[in-house]
Amino acid sequence: MIGYSPSEAAEKSGFSLDTLRYYEKIGLLADIDRTSGGRRTFSDDDLGWLALLRCLRDTGMPIARMCRFAELARADTGSLAERIALLEEHAVGVAAQLDLLLRQQRNLQDKIAFYRRQAGD
Repeated sequence: MIGYSPSEAAEKSGFSLDTLRYYEKIGLLADIDRTSGGRRTFSDDDLGWLALLRCLRDTGMPIARMCRFAELARADTGSLAERIALLEEHAVGVAAQLDLLLRQQRNLQDKIAFYRRQAGD
């Protein structure tokens, strides 16, 4: 098993050290191995989990929902249907947000084109 220091995990995940500590404190990161000196060491599996947390956070999932998902993920396979439902619900919200952003991007592009015509470009 490859072990990553907290700073390496932060660099690879894109999270700050403070965020990693916070995520561990609130239960989003569980069972992080420690060296004999008590220093956290992250595995490839931990980095994979962090990548999923990055996806959820970047797509706007609230921390409380992320915590619920983490709780379900640590539960037995009986939680699989609830995990799927939670992610599907989030995916619907992400799709709606994408649609809104694309519409607003078109509005911005139209306004830029209007101003360029006004400027004689």
